[in-house]
Amino acid sequence: MIRTDFHEGGVCVITPESARLTAAVAGTFRDEATRIIEGGHSRLVIDLSDVSFVDSSGLGALVALLKRVGNRGEVVVCGLGEAVAQMFRITRMERVFQSFPGPREAVLHLAQ
Repeated sequence: MIRTDFHEGGVCVITPESARLTAAVAGTFRDEATRIIEGGHSRLVIDLSDVSFVDSSGLGALVALLKRVGNRGEVVVCGLGEAVAQMFRITRMERVFQSFPGPREAVLHLAQ
């Protein structure tokens, strides 16, 4: 359900392997990403480059990861397509998650 790429400084890029982050896959995505957090990674980049649609369940999974990380780290997103970016704006999630054009920029930010 997810691909992971680990970088120096404990930054982990998590990429959903589904074009749609909806109720059908959000729980599995959240559970797999939570295992990464429980494994000690607290600086996460969620790469949504290949995701064309996110519903409220998908957003809920992202918020759950943010809560799970808490003050120990940071969760950022990158690669938002227009439909996903619009959903973030409508739900005001752009105020909750810092967004970057791609994973490279996000990793550089978190590695500082």
